[in-house]
Amino acid sequence: MKNIIKFLFLTIILTSCEEDLNINTDPNTPIGVDKSFVLTAAQASIATTMGGNLTNLGGFLAQYHTQAPSASQYLDIDTYNMNADFANRMWTELYAGALNDLKYVKQVSEDEGDTGSYLIATLLEAYTFQVLTDLFGSVPYSEALLSQENISPAPDAGEEIYPALISSIDNALTNYDNSPVDSSVGSQDVIYNANMSDWIKFANTLKLKMYLRMAYTTLANPTAVNALLAENNFLESDATFSVYSENIEEDKNNPFYDVQIAHLGDVNNIASSSLLQFYTDNSDPRIDAVYRKNTATPSVHRAIDQGDRGAYTGSILATAFSRPNIKTNTPVYLMTVSESNFLQAEALIRYAGGAGAGAKYNAGVLNSFLTYGLTAAEANALTNTGGAYEYVPSATVETAIRQVMVQKWASLAYINNMEAFFELTRTKYPEIVAFGTQNYSIGNLIISKSSVLAGGQTPKTLLYPDDEVDRNINLTQKGSLTEKIWWDQK
Repeated sequence: MKNIIKFLFLTIILTSCEEDLNINTDPNTPIGVDKSFVLTAAQASIATTMGGNLTNLGGFLAQYHTQAPSASQYLDIDTYNMNADFANRMWTELYAGALNDLKYVKQVSEDEGDTGSYLIATLLEAYTFQVLTDLFGSVPYSEALLSQENISPAPDAGEEIYPALISSIDNALTNYDNSPVDSSVGSQDVIYNANMSDWIKFANTLKLKMYLRMAYTTLANPTAVNALLAENNFLESDATFSVYSENIEEDKNNPFYDVQIAHLGDVNNIASSSLLQFYTDNSDPRIDAVYRKNTATPSVHRAIDQGDRGAYTGSILATAFSRPNIKTNTPVYLMTVSESNFLQAEALIRYAGGAGAGAKYNAGVLNSFLTYGLTAAEANALTNTGGAYEYVPSATVETAIRQVMVQKWASLAYINNMEAFFELTRTKYPEIVAFGTQNYSIGNLIISKSSVLAGGQTPKTLLYPDDEVDRNINLTQKGSLTEKIWWDQK
């Protein structure tokens, strides 16, 4: 899908250049390219990265899947041994692809007075930069995307990027409020069809997510969070990129499906006991939405402990285990209503005395079930009094937050795997414990049994891509995967 969109984009650029090029025109800035197509290309780049490489990476780190014993494609992730070339593709896709495209959309929208499209591009830009700084820490931001003006942009600290992103969102919202021009991109906005009400809800939810990411830092801002809670204008529909084909067609399917299932043969990713056993022990019907049963007769759900390939012979194929239930046309989710509900529940617990948190928690579970195609009755059976997921108010903030975060982790499987990893890294819920002490039924993760890291450490970041380090004299490679991201202060 992404390649088709970019082919269309390139065709438009070449046509424009052939018709309009003259010696007074900068050939690096195509004139007359419809910004709506460029916006679609940017959204496709984000979806390809979030739904492809980062779904795979996050699935290992959040312990939704582990490496099948009979294959070895992703041993570097499962053993916590990712090297400096691991992130080359995703870095390039987000910077050279999505962010460059969004910069163009913003420039054209500003020139045209299209405050709606400018807001959409600003929100997607903020979303993308947040993912980058959450993954890598300090990244180029203020000096980024300047092309030949600065080919070695210095990185900005994450604690400086976050406030700048929030400020950019607020400025774009103010500009739209002062001059409310609805976006002209129409259906080329694959996520919300240029519905500005939905994008404003996205803006508020994204800001809430960013404020809560800073909850354990000196940048925590209860006043700003409570203002958002008082406004109460958050996501009411999932933010999805959902234009994938039901048929098996190269570059037209969900990016995880396209690579892991169609191209690599579905031989690598099998269920981790951390999540599958949690679902099983709690009789959670999401198990069948998240995983496919094995191919035994009769078929059953089966998992292995994270990284425990040594317990099995290499002849045991992936088909002997449960595997991710990603289909050709599974959407890529940027944010969901369920995630928004859990963010609000945490905010109410942390900054508003907890009143109303239980209702938001229940809504988070309910909307998770609905996103997976299950029913309200199935969700309510677990959250009602006496149910396995009944919310129990607590005067201890962390005790209450743990309930929210465990359910958030259970709700993000193959919805947004990287967000699950970021949140368990930030809050330490579910807890990562030594193997043999885990209780999967309450939500525990283990240190991968294949880990090469000493002292029970786990990855907190990625190394900078070597392609960028080699080119950028201002970017120094970090020391290890265990360096903490700035908001990881609990």
